[in-house]
Amino acid sequence: MRLSHRLALALSLAAGPALAGNDPPRHQLRASADGNLVVGLCDGETSIEVKDVKPGDQMTREQGQQIADALMTEWRQKHRDAEWVAAAEPPTEAQLPGVKAPAEKQFQTYGAFSERDRRIWQESTDRLVAEGKRIFHDAKALGGTNAISCDMCHPDASNTHPETYPKFQVQLGRVALLRDMINWCIENPVRGKPFADDDPRLKALEAYILAQRKGVALDYGKH
Repeated sequence: MRLSHRLALALSLAAGPALAGNDPPRHQLRASADGNLVVGLCDGETSIEVKDVKPGDQMTREQGQQIADALMTEWRQKHRDAEWVAAAEPPTEAQLPGVKAPAEKQFQTYGAFSERDRRIWQESTDRLVAEGKRIFHDAKALGGTNAISCDMCHPDASNTHPETYPKFQVQLGRVALLRDMINWCIENPVRGKPFADDDPRLKALEAYILAQRKGVALDYGKH
């Protein structure tokens, strides 16, 4: 993560858990003088201009592969000493007193991240989970009309089994994701309006329910 992104995240954390109002860092790609398509990697820095192709033009899979190959070639040229998948040894307790290092190695694409990064990311995640817990226990936050909240049927998110999604749900008559069942419950037992996919409340509820099943193996489709 670049310094500017870390600083932006730190500032947003300091401002509090206003989940709906924080704009994430956005990658600004260089513009093409000829109006050609410009494609960028997720590092926010590496990009290429696709000659004679305009944004919105339909391309073949072969053309897409050529673009991806060109991007990765440029990235590797700028990071000659980096492995595509590099293993970073976790810090020892002697290096960071009071911080217990994980036993496993950390694998990442763009190089090692620091313990400070790890703490910032964990705090951000914990805030989202805490917001989900608040909404889970609050009928008004759920938009309900009958004072029923999620915890009344699912104390501490019990019997939700997020690790089993996607799976066929009889209530919906189709294969559902966890968020589909959250909305079904909001619309039916809670008697509220279902959340849009990009609603911060829906994301927070998903985060809380998943956090309550930490360590449980994924087993999609299980009933």
